Amino acid sequence: MNPRVFREYDIRGVVDVDIGENDVVVLGKTFGTYMSRQGKNRVVIARDCRISSDRYRDLLLEGMISSGMDVVDVGVCPTPLLYFAIRQLDRQGGIMITASHNPPDHNGFKICNGYDTISGTEIQGLAQLFRSGGFTEGVGKVESFDIISRYKEFVAGNVSLQKGLRIGVDAGNGTAGPVVLPILESLGCEVHPLYCDMDGNFPNHEPDPTVLENLGDLRELVRREALHAGLAFDGDGDRLGVVDHRGEPIFGDKLMVIFAREILARRPGVTFVSEVKCSKTLYDDIEKRGGRAVMWRAGHSLIKAKMKEVDAVLAGEMSGHVFFKDRYFGFDDGIYASCRLLEILAETGKTIPELLEGIPPTFSTPEIRVDCPDEMKFDVVARAKVLFLEKGLQVIDVDGARIVFPDGWGLVRASNTQPVLVLRYEAETEERLAEIRDLVEGVISRAQAGSL
Repeated sequence: MNPRVFREYDIRGVVDVDIGENDVVVLGKTFGTYMSRQGKNRVVIARDCRISSDRYRDLLLEGMISSGMDVVDVGVCPTPLLYFAIRQLDRQGGIMITASHNPPDHNGFKICNGYDTISGTEIQGLAQLFRSGGFTEGVGKVESFDIISRYKEFVAGNVSLQKGLRIGVDAGNGTAGPVVLPILESLGCEVHPLYCDMDGNFPNHEPDPTVLENLGDLRELVRREALHAGLAFDGDGDRLGVVDHRGEPIFGDKLMVIFAREILARRPGVTFVSEVKCSKTLYDDIEKRGGRAVMWRAGHSLIKAKMKEVDAVLAGEMSGHVFFKDRYFGFDDGIYASCRLLEILAETGKTIPELLEGIPPTFSTPEIRVDCPDEMKFDVVARAKVLFLEKGLQVIDVDGARIVFPDGWGLVRASNTQPVLVLRYEAETEERLAEIRDLVEGVISRAQAGSL
């Protein structure tokens, strides 16, 4: 197996190129050994709808069962349902077979030890065990369980809409469609679906709601049908994209403002976690309303660990991962987050722009992804940070380099899931936005040249 597939918070690569069939069997043995050494053997397995996922499930089970795991297979479903199943079925961990928003020829694995999604050094420890062998042997078993029905019942019982809403849904042919549609309908919504049938080839667009082009059909639908809002999901349903009633995209940090305001009205002084790509206005608005705002690293497992550390009630990322501990379990769930948003819309009778009133106007970019080989990207960011400091600039380095100016900021960080650098900018004026972007990208170009 290509060693680079062991990433910061999951295992991911190109099917049959980076991850071969025997690799998947050995990974099953590795996971089984890792769990059994902790005295654990009751686990869950789930998979997304990618063409390779059924095959990978069979191979992974072969390895897990040979190492003595007692496995519940909850089938094809969104990643949040794996997390839900671990809790509902009293399991000790599990594996989700998914490559989230990546292209159809990719696949991978998100791994849970207990309720926690492992990351960083723990994944590297798994990689070392994968290479060294010496696996536990045993005779395990597998059974199936319909977690989708239990999940739909739970979410519909947790959320209440005071009035029906007219909502567009683009599931990107991923796993969210068959789950979210009946939930919204049971809540009284009039649902207008787009690409809600599962198709692992993702024929309409890649299932990534952070890419504006992927929202084009949903934006048009919302405008044409005069809907209250549009919801978009990534391939495994743990991320949420939103467009407002005008068809305008609402980035993850703005969603966080809406959710944080509602929670702080009920629970003064609580803590929130967000990441380095988010707007300064989010952190300022939370603090202004008496909450505590913590800036942290991007990545679902890293955010969940930080939430636990600081006892946060909500966390969120620009990418659309939203983690509700308030009234929920603290894991990222795009479907549940969408229902909480609709609950606020229905209760207040306001539009999304009205819910964001009072946020100072700024000019910002979406996430900008610049191709950079995996073997270079972290070096480029480290070199750029040195160059920024040499210029006497203020740098926040919890994740990459966030360069802070009195009237804006710029960010460069290495993606943990793709061979790209992730950039974002925000400023008080368009002119200043362009200046900051030119300065930061000039430094990045020097850093790239120095890393070749």
